[in-house]
Amino acid sequence: MTGRDGLQIGLYLVALLALAWPLGTYMARVYEGKDTFLSRALGPVERLFFRAMGVRADDDTTWKDYAFAAIAFNALGFFFVYALQRLQGVLPLNPQHLPGVAPELAFNTASSFTTNTNWQSYGGETTLGYLVQALALTVQNFVSAATGMAVLVALIRGFVRKESSTIGCFWVDLVRGTVHVLVPLSFVFAIVLVACGVVQTWSPYAASSLLEGTTDAEGRIGESLVALGPAASQVAIKNLGTNGGGFFNANSAHPFENPTALSNFLVMLSILVLPAALCHTFGAMVGDKRQGWALLATMLALFLPLLAVCLWQEGAPNPSLAGLGLDHASNMEGKEVRFGIASSALYATVTTAASNGSVNAMHDSFSPLGGLVPMWLMQLGEIVFGGVGSGLYGMLMFAIIAVFVAGLMVGRTPEYLGKKIEAYEMKMASLTVLVPAATVLVGTAIAVSCSAGRAGVANPGPHGFSEILYAFSSAGNNNGSAFGGLGAGSVFYTTALGIAMWLARFWIMVPVLALAGGLAKKKMIPASAGTLPTHRPLFVAMLTFVVVVVGALTFIPALALGPVVEHLMQHG
Repeated sequence: MTGRDGLQIGLYLVALLALAWPLGTYMARVYEGKDTFLSRALGPVERLFFRAMGVRADDDTTWKDYAFAAIAFNALGFFFVYALQRLQGVLPLNPQHLPGVAPELAFNTASSFTTNTNWQSYGGETTLGYLVQALALTVQNFVSAATGMAVLVALIRGFVRKESSTIGCFWVDLVRGTVHVLVPLSFVFAIVLVACGVVQTWSPYAASSLLEGTTDAEGRIGESLVALGPAASQVAIKNLGTNGGGFFNANSAHPFENPTALSNFLVMLSILVLPAALCHTFGAMVGDKRQGWALLATMLALFLPLLAVCLWQEGAPNPSLAGLGLDHASNMEGKEVRFGIASSALYATVTTAASNGSVNAMHDSFSPLGGLVPMWLMQLGEIVFGGVGSGLYGMLMFAIIAVFVAGLMVGRTPEYLGKKIEAYEMKMASLTVLVPAATVLVGTAIAVSCSAGRAGVANPGPHGFSEILYAFSSAGNNNGSAFGGLGAGSVFYTTALGIAMWLARFWIMVPVLALAGGLAKKKMIPASAGTLPTHRPLFVAMLTFVVVVVGALTFIPALALGPVVEHLMQHG
């Protein structure tokens, strides 16, 4: 890694931390219903939505009502996205006259975008018209992200409130997150992306002459269609909302989505800025900013070593090219020359640390251990920053487990933020950890055990196993990135991965809300001499240790069969 690469990574981390604090403070005021500098402009819009929904800003509901509203709203979104895809052939703003999408692919895509996953088993520019991209996918990018933030805020209220049966109103939190946070940020970022060269147009695809000397059968210089569309508006929210679906098939490696080094830097920054900021939101809402800093420090303690491993492995010589007479000083296969090793490795680590899934390089071409890093980041549960809202409430589940383990070691009832952690809380926290892991491992086992699953593998041996494991790790943790060598467009994979995405989103969300409801009913216990301080370096180290141990015990056997074996075979 050159000094310039180190400077880029250092600048990235400084910018991320500098933006996260004021943005997190702003979001805390939004969700607490306090005035902000945008209240005068956006307050009327918020109230308009409240009237349309029949709710008031001070409405309060139980956790069951909150969960029902969240699931019902997202189920409605699922059917809306599915229907638009199936009807695409008769819809306007379809300049290429693309037909309706096949049922199994429409199911997969609807599940993907509703769950904030944005896994894509299709090429955007050859499958979906402008209306479907804008009205179905872009809208879901907003509301699925707002749903994750709403559930996090409900959990925070569970810690803050005492002897209460309510945790807020889903509709209020959904509107506030969308109107006051996601829309303004996306509007500004989309304009910046257009200035960087990202395409934003409703015009039909443009015809472009091929290079001189490229002729057809009759000796005429041929033409090629250049895919266009309203991309910048989707690229902005797909990254800010940790969604990740590409407007074009090549995703953020496409020059119309990510044209310059500046756009690449800004996109990477946008992916993590909201998850990082929400740590400060948490600290502000619980009345102790040190708690937010402790969680952010834990995320960085996990993120930075894994980034270093990915940089090291991708910058190392590629032994597979040694006998071919090619330059193999580093692993440039599958990477954009305009981005290089450092930006590609940083992007891969960022996008899988967050629940994003957009890519600027082909993860399938990473070295075995370089590809293990993004895979394991997902397998940890998408909690190292993670998706907006979902990453932090996942990390809070690990925090609850950590204080429970600490309580066992000292022989006293564990507490977190003044609330006793008892059997019910541990059951809910355990569910949120076990469901994604079971989804990944069971799904992978089924795929490698049946002919329909093995049929999609183009690379036999450990790399083929890694492709399947990566696919279910991505779907089972709502990420969306892929080892692209797997043929995931079959009925088997579109169906299996669609189910995995739905389970990973809502079978976690419901226990989190149940835990929020249980915590809200508890009394607040004053800190005593025996209370474990959860804002100090000792707790950060312990929480980091718990995350690593759980991730290692769960997935190292599977990783040993894929990337670890492949690495040993390359260097054997």
